[in-house]
Amino acid sequence: MTDGTTGPQGTPGAQAAPGAPAEDPTEQPVPDFVPVPDEADEPDLAADLAAARAAVAVLTNDVQRLQAEYVNYKRRVDRDRGLVKENATYSVLSSLLPVLDDLDRAREHGELEGGFKAIADSLERTVAGHGLVKFGAPGDEFDPRLHEALMHAYSADVTTTTCQHIVSAGYRMGDRVVRPAKVTVVDPEPVSQPVSQPVSQSEPEQEPQQEPEQEPEQDRQPEPADEQS
Repeated sequence: MTDGTTGPQGTPGAQAAPGAPAEDPTEQPVPDFVPVPDEADEPDLAADLAAARAAVAVLTNDVQRLQAEYVNYKRRVDRDRGLVKENATYSVLSSLLPVLDDLDRAREHGELEGGFKAIADSLERTVAGHGLVKFGAPGDEFDPRLHEALMHAYSADVTTTTCQHIVSAGYRMGDRVVRPAKVTVVDPEPVSQPVSQPVSQSEPEQEPQQEPEQEPEQDRQPEPADEQS
């Protein structure tokens, strides 16, 4: 008959042997069999690692390519945005050139005074703030990229082709010419060179032909007359 007590292993009725150490209830039991990795599995692990590294390299290349495409796209969009803005400004300023020409003519005739002068100065400052630069003055050296020659003359006062009168001023935006200046130009006087006459080859003198000498009349003998039969 048992007294209801449990032994070391929790078996009812079992008692610990006298003098045996007490068992720690927190100690985990040690399994009888520990699995040892098989050496045949090591090549599979190396192959999986190589495949994973290859996949990572492919994905890295894809990410780098997409990043480069995005950077190029952003640069292209920024360039196109600036070009659209420049073309819009160019179109608006080009439409104002006739107004600026009228202001120049009024200034030349002394009609730009009072409030009208203040408005003209304000308009010129506004277009200059948008990058429109005026060029062309008498005495400038003629440049076919910046000037359009309307008339041509010669002068001894210049040493190179020079703008004499400015018919219409030219305008540009940065390196872009909005309109060339319309001018009259003068060139240096051409240097006169003496005209050399061509030397004609003299014809060889012809020797006078000698006439045959005539015999004196006294030396002539009468020809015998024909005898009549």
